[in-house]
Amino acid sequence: MNGGVIALVAAAAVAHATWNLTIKCARTSGTRFLWLTFVVAVIVFAPFGIVSLTTAGGALPLLLLLALGSGILQLGYFRLLQRGYRLGDISIVYPLARGTGPLLSVLFGMVLFGERPGAVALIGAGVLIAGVVVIGLAGGRARFGHNRVGILYGLLVGVMIAAYTLWDANAVARTHLPTLGYFWVSVLVQLVAFAPFALRRAGRTARIARTHWRAVTAVGILSPLAYVLILFAFTLAPVSLVAPAREVSVVLVALGGWLLFTEPHPVQRIVGSIVVLGGVALLAIG
Repeated sequence: MNGGVIALVAAAAVAHATWNLTIKCARTSGTRFLWLTFVVAVIVFAPFGIVSLTTAGGALPLLLLLALGSGILQLGYFRLLQRGYRLGDISIVYPLARGTGPLLSVLFGMVLFGERPGAVALIGAGVLIAGVVVIGLAGGRARFGHNRVGILYGLLVGVMIAAYTLWDANAVARTHLPTLGYFWVSVLVQLVAFAPFALRRAGRTARIARTHWRAVTAVGILSPLAYVLILFAFTLAPVSLVAPAREVSVVLVALGGWLLFTEPHPVQRIVGSIVVLGGVALLAIG
């Protein structure tokens, strides 16, 4: 990968890890919290999204259709992720999700898109995913049994990650739809879909907005920013390389889970983090 792609992926990893840790720190989740973050995202990114849509031309109907599908997949991802965080350790759910997602993305990127990354890059992807699993399974069999529900949700979230990654990569890299406009419509779909639930008892939603406004604002800005950077990376490099490389955020989340939430087994998490970074290095030179 070239320097520009590496910079995009690195910035996205920092933003992605930060908003995941913010959700865990806020100790709140659910439809109302998510909907408020969508409100922030739609407002903040509206100028960029609307201007981008004006460049779609005759492809606008296709953009709207694909963005609708993207929004539905993203809704499934967010719901599963938040439920997983409520029921399991963040340093179990997050790494397993981020390992399963890119593994499936690499495999299906090669099958569906005919991508043929070099041998070094493929080895790097494998090493990176192995490191993610090492972090996620810290604590061995006893840990596995204790976090069975968290592990299940981690795997389910990983499937959703692969689904929306491949869907969106096809939209922006192969169909060549305007990236910012496509993403903005996708977030708008999520906002509209969750509105009936969030506004059913508007007082509760307003209370969350007042109590957790910092977390709502941070997630509402950083979550879309992280993914927009990845969408731009998809236009410059194959999904089979970008999807695994973005998982360097796992290192930051694993360390955050230990330092901020005193989640156990720091040695195994650090070893896994080193393996992840080794995989990223192989991807960079591959």
